[in-house]
Amino acid sequence: MRLAIVLLALASFASAASLRVTDAMLPRLASEFHVGLDHASSVITGFAVAYGLMQILFGPLGDRFGKLRVIGGATGIAALATTWCLFAPDLPQLLVGRILAGAFCAGIIPLSLAWIGDAVPYKDRQPVIARFLLGQISGLALGAAVGGIAAEQAEFRWPFGLLAAWLAICAVLILVTARHDPAPPPAPGSSFLRGAAEILREPWPRVVVGSVFVEGMFVFGATAFIPTHLHLDRGTELGIAGLALVPYAIGGAIFAVFAARFVRVLGEVRLARFGAVILMGGLLLAAWSPHIAVAAAGCLFAGLGFYMLHNTLQTNATQMAPARRGVAVALFASFFFIGQSVGVGIAGILVERLGTLPVIIGAGILLVPVGAVFARLRAARAT
Repeated sequence: MRLAIVLLALASFASAASLRVTDAMLPRLASEFHVGLDHASSVITGFAVAYGLMQILFGPLGDRFGKLRVIGGATGIAALATTWCLFAPDLPQLLVGRILAGAFCAGIIPLSLAWIGDAVPYKDRQPVIARFLLGQISGLALGAAVGGIAAEQAEFRWPFGLLAAWLAICAVLILVTARHDPAPPPAPGSSFLRGAAEILREPWPRVVVGSVFVEGMFVFGATAFIPTHLHLDRGTELGIAGLALVPYAIGGAIFAVFAARFVRVLGEVRLARFGAVILMGGLLLAAWSPHIAVAAAGCLFAGLGFYMLHNTLQTNATQMAPARRGVAVALFASFFFIGQSVGVGIAGILVERLGTLPVIIGAGILLVPVGAVFARLRAARAT
């Protein structure tokens, strides 16, 4: 089981890096293809929309055929789609590659969480999920950092080649491991829509997926434009601006390493409440600071706060419907990534009209009620 979790974390690293690798590239893409930032950001929203919509397929497939097996196959096809991005000659072709990559990266992290839900008892699950998320956390930061470094070079799409190779290796290793899957055997699956409808008849799943939709909308509507904000408003080089998100990952890693202690001391309710406040403070600091070092510190706090809130939501998602865990976590991921795509799309339009500063600040402030409302409802459910 430990080997499987390590391999899933490595695959989740590549999936998360694929999502964020184009963030710091946006000014370069806009210049390269002679479009505005709102059009260039389609490579982010296209990935996220495809990721969210493909949960319709991967949730039921994981429940029916075995989650590790489906994860391995999806990872292999994601490698091919990422190779397409490497050689795409223009923005429309790059967008096609990004959509395909998002569609098949969709089968990695959500099904990995569902597999952990199958294999790990609930009382031990939140720290295990937090450690698994180290791969995703690292991918989010390093993807943006590498994208920023590449954006200043003549051939700026080489990160797609690295990601394609990483995904291909992970696919082979996961498929080999799937032969000895330690999780319970696959259960008969149902269609995503039927399973989702049954899950959403209950009020608590509606709270969880609604919370993660709004969280994804505000968090990624803000963080996707932090490198652009530091570049355009603060005059930071794109390579350095992309590196500013590395502390975001460090903040998440701090939570992951000490997750068991965080859960024991704070509990789920205060983790959600305090996480949203810390996340807001970090985003405001990153937006307002005139110095890159202080902005990086803001990103660190934002990463810590985000994973305090998001890990709590994820843990609740794995228990929404134990009999249909693949569909349940896929539903959760679908709402999360559709929320991201909506947030980045709206933010791209607002950035063209208002600039990056008010967009990041507004998103940070609006996250506080998200955490407060979820915490209040979680507390009511526990009584």
